[in-house]
Amino acid sequence: MLIQFTVGNYRSFREKATLSLEATNDDWLEEGNVVQLGEHRLVKAAAIYGANAGGKSNFLAAMRRFRDLVMLSSKESQAGEKLPLDPFRLNTETESAPTFFEAIFLQNGTRYRYGFEASAEAIHSEWLWAQKDSIRETRLFTREGETIDPSDAFKEGKGLEARTRPNALFLSVVAQFNGETATSILTWMDRFRGITGLDDKLYMRFTASVLANEPDYQHLIHELVRAADTGINELKVVEMETDKDDRAKRQFEAMPPEVRRGFRYTPDVGFSIKTYHSKFQADHQPAGTVEFDLRKEGSAGTQKLVAISGPILHTLKDGAILCVDEMEARLHPKLTQALIGLFNSSANTKGAQLIFASHDQGLLNSRRIRRDQVWFVEKNDFSESSLYCLDEFKVRKEGKFEKEYLLGEFGAVPRLGNFQDVLTHVSK
Repeated sequence: MLIQFTVGNYRSFREKATLSLEATNDDWLEEGNVVQLGEHRLVKAAAIYGANAGGKSNFLAAMRRFRDLVMLSSKESQAGEKLPLDPFRLNTETESAPTFFEAIFLQNGTRYRYGFEASAEAIHSEWLWAQKDSIRETRLFTREGETIDPSDAFKEGKGLEARTRPNALFLSVVAQFNGETATSILTWMDRFRGITGLDDKLYMRFTASVLANEPDYQHLIHELVRAADTGINELKVVEMETDKDDRAKRQFEAMPPEVRRGFRYTPDVGFSIKTYHSKFQADHQPAGTVEFDLRKEGSAGTQKLVAISGPILHTLKDGAILCVDEMEARLHPKLTQALIGLFNSSANTKGAQLIFASHDQGLLNSRRIRRDQVWFVEKNDFSESSLYCLDEFKVRKEGKFEKEYLLGEFGAVPRLGNFQDVLTHVSK
């Protein structure tokens, strides 16, 4: 499980910003929303609110970028290739400075703290520390510039220093050579996933694959879609002819290397998802079923629900972490609440975590969410984003968070001008 994530000098975050999933001692909604793992009390979900262009998406993008850099560093980077980083460019001090990433997490009963600083040209520093059974942190390795120093507690890394390029992460290199600890950490990274609620095409493909090939998930997705009052009784994946020219692959290969590394190519295997609905006679007696094509005939909300059901159920079954931008896009508020409720419930038996960005103030209901689960992002007059928690404010644990947020009590809302003046100025 994720304990804490920190990023600095990335997009709109000039200074370091930390999202903590450690629960406070508050016993409010403790049974469903909090999990105890040894000495760690962690929340199962965290919501991030803020104005448009405030930095919510940038923070979630930082999480995805951190994960992708670790997973792909030793596999896809080549000597001299630039790393896909985007420092804060509205200040002369940071535009050429390195970006900071650090995650603290639990894997197989051990607390790890791993991070690095990097620019487009190279990894500037890197570190890995471990802690188990309340003993103080043990240094596994540190790196400063071209000097990599694995400790005796990280023997799997010894001898691989010279095999690590300046633009590759040492942790990824050690994992590539089957280092036990490094491989375990990359296994955790693989369960640290991110999607955007605005474009479901990529994870619709994932859901279709699960529906077609994994009977257990097929059953779960059917049950979830039925429970959502969509009128769908069954879903079926039908393969279609693929484009023999494979235009998508050629377009991907034509991208500049530094751009290509930020994406993953998925072969263009065609598919369609069919939905089956009950048909009735004039007297409302059953008359069989009717087949619809989800993409052509399903509503935008139904398409989003089917698409997101795969990642959500996979995350819950794996005990993984899912980051979702624009969680509520195209979904009814009650449906969004129900999906989040899967994480904040006893049904979440494996400690899966959901981190989502939203504008839906209706989700800020103190009967469903704790103060330490609500975070805000706000930009200052210099376009610098900051991140802070609702728990920092003196509000009652059973208060009306949604009302107070819209009133601006916590900040992170748009500072709107007079829209009518715009028309007045135009007419003049």
